[in-house]
Amino acid sequence: MTAAVRIYQIYYRDQQRAELDSAFVPYNNIGDLDPLLELSVFRKIARLPEVGELACWGAVSWKFRQKTGLAGEDLVSILRANPGYDVYFCNPHPDTEALYHNLWVQGETSHPQFLTLAREVFAAAGLPAEALEGLWPAALYAAANYFVATPAFWNDYLDFVGRVLGALPEKLSPLGAAMLHSAMADARGAHANASYLPFVVERLFSTFLLAHRGKYRSYKYLTERSRLERNIHLRHLREMKDRASQVRSEWLASCWTHYRRLYLAQIHGKPWLRKYQTLITPREVCFLGPLPEIVYPVEQAA
Repeated sequence: MTAAVRIYQIYYRDQQRAELDSAFVPYNNIGDLDPLLELSVFRKIARLPEVGELACWGAVSWKFRQKTGLAGEDLVSILRANPGYDVYFCNPHPDTEALYHNLWVQGETSHPQFLTLAREVFAAAGLPAEALEGLWPAALYAAANYFVATPAFWNDYLDFVGRVLGALPEKLSPLGAAMLHSAMADARGAHANASYLPFVVERLFSTFLLAHRGKYRSYKYLTERSRLERNIHLRHLREMKDRASQVRSEWLASCWTHYRRLYLAQIHGKPWLRKYQTLITPREVCFLGPLPEIVYPVEQAA
């Protein structure tokens, strides 16, 4: 790795050190119980004097290779081959790009009553409603905190998240405030009983890009799990939704919704579909305004 770029790898237990990648810099986070999880680490690293001298920095989890299929050197090679961007990010869960209007809507299938809380958060923080209701193109999805960015981007992003979180204590309803910190978010026990807080924060990245369109140039790198060629239905669904978004066609968006319903019924079963179909389908199609500048080489995955 060049001296101008540094990627930290976070570990929380001694036994996780064996899983760390030699291309990254180990970051010991043992004993930090902050409910903000990775955001807490980002804030601590951003205060280190040395990161201000770097061209880019990032911090990924000890599960980076497991979740993306990429070695650390693969990520470093991607950065070297595509210089000049303000931020590099990925989405190791490509099915979300194909099946959901946006990541806020997708959250409803993983975290009970997520959209109810998200609407309160948006109102409290004055966030643009289009980010919550809009039909996102695939390039905007970032379902992991695996991004590497310039110090200027990091400072702006962390300030944005801080302002959003700072608005919530006074403006959320008592029920919303209790829900935000409730472990009900992890009803399946997949995230160590995490509250809703980190799941809200991780979705703020894409919302930040929308709110700052025209200011930053982004590169969305492919992971092994980004590739959809093994599932032709997901590939076609992603392409159909992207085309509907591009040409702003309500008819094509409706066709995508119908195709998606058939696919979800086949994959999850009709009881699952009856439970979530109405929740994950906004009453009206909302197309986004001008999009952020994001390079996403999805044609390599076709």
